[in-house]
Amino acid sequence: MEFHQLRYFLAVARARNFSRAAEQCRVAQPSLSQQIQKLEHELGERLFERTTREVSLTPAGELFREHAARALEEVEQARERVRELSGLVRGRVVLGALPTVAPYFLPARLRTFTRQHPGIEVVVHEDTTAQLVEGVLAKEVDVALLSLPVERAGLVTEEFFDEPLLVALPKAHPLAKKRSLTLDDLEQEAFILMKEGHCLAGQALQFCRLNGFAPRVSFRSAQIETVLSFVASGWGISIVPAMSATRALPGLVCRPLPGVTRSIGIIHRAGRPLGGAARALAEHLRGAPAKP
Repeated sequence: MEFHQLRYFLAVARARNFSRAAEQCRVAQPSLSQQIQKLEHELGERLFERTTREVSLTPAGELFREHAARALEEVEQARERVRELSGLVRGRVVLGALPTVAPYFLPARLRTFTRQHPGIEVVVHEDTTAQLVEGVLAKEVDVALLSLPVERAGLVTEEFFDEPLLVALPKAHPLAKKRSLTLDDLEQEAFILMKEGHCLAGQALQFCRLNGFAPRVSFRSAQIETVLSFVASGWGISIVPAMSATRALPGLVCRPLPGVTRSIGIIHRAGRPLGGAARALAEHLRGAPAKP
């Protein structure tokens, strides 16, 4: 039994899908499946029930998950203790992030971080809030950068800053002539949003409903860049984070929505302090914005 097999097992248990687990572990699916089969052969029990639609844990898998998670945690704690003896911050940190945050907030900050801490490897894992929370609780993600609040037991949360949300419009749209907009201005518009499960989409819908109307959604995408491209092409409007507006697209303009914001912060698992490498990264992200 090898530690990478335990990591693969826990990833499949959380994702309930071999393809998704392989993507998260950055390994080819056939290789991941083979390692799971070897693990099952060694244990003499099937750990997963496989169907065409989903993967679920068997009773043996449920029992094994608790021990596998504990074993990996003990090994990681041992590594951290040994590193602390040397006085050097080294290690590997899995940083979860929303796809509406990662491409804008992280590149410059991680560049300065790796210069300051060349002994730390950072692996960025982009996913929805729900999946990131599960990853943190399953000890597969060390720290997650996302939109708060997150209501879930077993987590420590820390707010970093509030970010304005803007209205993205086609340049030729009549509302683009206004310097600032209100939610009332958007009631009759077609919306282009992130796919269901992405918190930005949920926030946009919530703001509209609190303002007394249900927005008409014409298109959804899992990528914020695709949403912006469709807005620029004239398909509709969207509510987007201010940080995404730093990348100008021909035919796209953004206008402020005064008072409409989202809160960005981090979460990590409660119960024990962050390891040295994860703590160093969290402190760096908490600091002043880094210059590109």
